[in-house]
Amino acid sequence: MRFHVVGLPHTQTTKEYVNCAFTEKVRRFCLMMKDLGHEVYLYAGEENEAPCDELITCISDQERLDGLDGKHFTSASFDITQPYWDKFLNTVIKELGPRLQEKDFICLIGGTSHKTIADAFPNHMSVEFGIGYGSTFAKYRVWESYSWMHASYASYRDPAKIDGFFYDSVIPGYFEPEMFPYRPEKKDYYLYIGRMIERKGVDIASQMCKEIGAKLIMAGPGNYIPEYGDYIGPVDSDKRAELMGNAIAVIAPTTYVEPFGNIVPEAHFCGTPTITTDWGAFVETNINGVTGYRCRTLDEFCKAAEDVKQLNPKVIHDLAMATYSVDVIKYKYDKYFKGLLTLWDKGWYTRL
Repeated sequence: MRFHVVGLPHTQTTKEYVNCAFTEKVRRFCLMMKDLGHEVYLYAGEENEAPCDELITCISDQERLDGLDGKHFTSASFDITQPYWDKFLNTVIKELGPRLQEKDFICLIGGTSHKTIADAFPNHMSVEFGIGYGSTFAKYRVWESYSWMHASYASYRDPAKIDGFFYDSVIPGYFEPEMFPYRPEKKDYYLYIGRMIERKGVDIASQMCKEIGAKLIMAGPGNYIPEYGDYIGPVDSDKRAELMGNAIAVIAPTTYVEPFGNIVPEAHFCGTPTITTDWGAFVETNINGVTGYRCRTLDEFCKAAEDVKQLNPKVIHDLAMATYSVDVIKYKYDKYFKGLLTLWDKGWYTRL
């Protein structure tokens, strides 16, 4: 199979951008498809660590930096009227045309910001292959969690008239285990890692640790810093793994409905339990009493902070390996795309 994978104009497909979940999806998707022997063409920025048959540079690093205008890449706008977005999209379309063959897949990760690419090639299958955002458009879609798929359905259709689509699918987030080494021995702190915004629940993490008198380390981009806890700023992928691996628990108390929440499986690879809210994808990724605890009140958060110490790090690690490793997930994507190829013939009626 042949895949044309489109990145984002405000990041580079390197591990330096681990804080952008969508960019990491692009990099790892290329890794998985190449590992299965497929052809991969990547349309992205100048710097790249994703395996591919060809990197097609669609924006210079200077254009990317000018577009960010001094902001951190996690704060970048998905506004396609911005000059750097316009340049990127037009270049992708220009470069895609001569490379496309009949049954190639166009793989998109930017939601409606990537729609103009799909519109330019109506006779090809455009696939949104990792939906963790709100606005979708493609005929062929893969969500990160069942929770988010159902939330998406309800958001754009009359809830009383929702029908599923057989070629919609759910494939969870995927990770390279070596980036998050297993550490069975823990130190004396809890960890909040993510964007420093209220809706990510950083206040809840701070209140929990203050209430029980525990040390809290907070890491990530942003400027909303609670009074209680030690804030250390954004961290790279190595420091991220070290902090996760040594923590008693990683706290992910997102107050909105979380589409997936990469930090939960990342922590689990390290053998570190998680303390989360009780909705969204956490219902699927955080198993009460096994990988951590899901909570709804401050009392539950405080009790969970003690109870996680009794959980088995090896069990947590092994579950992550069996569920979210790229070596597992690559076959789920392979099966999904092979199913789409049948639509060139008998489609739904094909007996594989």
